[in-house]
Amino acid sequence: MPTAPATPGPRRAWLTDGPVLLVAIVWGSSYLATKNITREDTVITLLLLRFLIAVPLLGLVARRALRRLTVRELGGGGVLGLILAAIFLLETYGVVHTSATNAGLIISLTMVFTPLAEAALNRTPPSRSFLAAAALSLLGVALLTQGTGFTAPSLGDLLMLLAAVARTVNVLVIHRLPAVRDTDDAALTFVQLATAVAVFALLTPTAGTGPWKLAASFTGGQWINLLYLSLMCTLFAFFVQLWAVRRSSPSRVSLLQGTEPLWAAVIGVALGGDHPGVLGCLGAVLVLAGTTWGRRAAEHRPAADARSPHPRTLDAAPPAMKTPSTER
Repeated sequence: MPTAPATPGPRRAWLTDGPVLLVAIVWGSSYLATKNITREDTVITLLLLRFLIAVPLLGLVARRALRRLTVRELGGGGVLGLILAAIFLLETYGVVHTSATNAGLIISLTMVFTPLAEAALNRTPPSRSFLAAAALSLLGVALLTQGTGFTAPSLGDLLMLLAAVARTVNVLVIHRLPAVRDTDDAALTFVQLATAVAVFALLTPTAGTGPWKLAASFTGGQWINLLYLSLMCTLFAFFVQLWAVRRSSPSRVSLLQGTEPLWAAVIGVALGGDHPGVLGCLGAVLVLAGTTWGRRAAEHRPAADARSPHPRTLDAAPPAMKTPSTER
């Protein structure tokens, strides 16, 4: 009978959790950066430019590992790239078509969808502590986004809901897809981003503004926003997410990324002139408390899980993933 893998100690856990938290901060800042340079008719072309900057740089880093990729690994990376393209399209159009308040609240549902979906797949329900922590975080997000009030449901709200589902699918597929378990992180990220570039390029004829025309119209400040979105919010963030999910668990990664609305609010107050008020400040505290509690709850496996014939749980990667190539 298979035994459950050992749970990493607190220090080792934070070596993984720290970069994921930084990704949440970077992604939280992406809302303001995206709004500064995006219109409805420039979503696809902006995404194409954003990825075209990131992909060649990553290709230089991963050039040796790319030569070792098998057809199976290329196919797995392509699947992840299609999901990635869907996430970016849904989120960017969603931000354009809804308020920042609704976008921040709805996308945070990822941290609830992921443990619930993982539990359903594993047939091992999440602990009550984890569910309570997720609920506390959601309450915090709700209060955090009350500063400007809610708007009526719109197309953008639906798109952000679909984006939350797509994020959940992305995390779970990365964690479970056999074809990519032993693939080099940089090479796999390159295949993902290159696939997304192909998708955006194919969709460009449907866009209102061409990529080169858009690039030529940018001011210096807009180029700074684009480079930040490309290098930090795309290249850095998705490489770290891929690296972290294969060393931690989908639920831990998703819970930490659930602080994204908090950082979006902090950056909005500091740089965008937003005023969250008392409820917003209370929500920020609850988000931090909920994610910290949930991270600790995810470190403790229920005793019943150790006896389960399906030992993949919310707090550790499956035994097949504990290989030298994924424990660098």
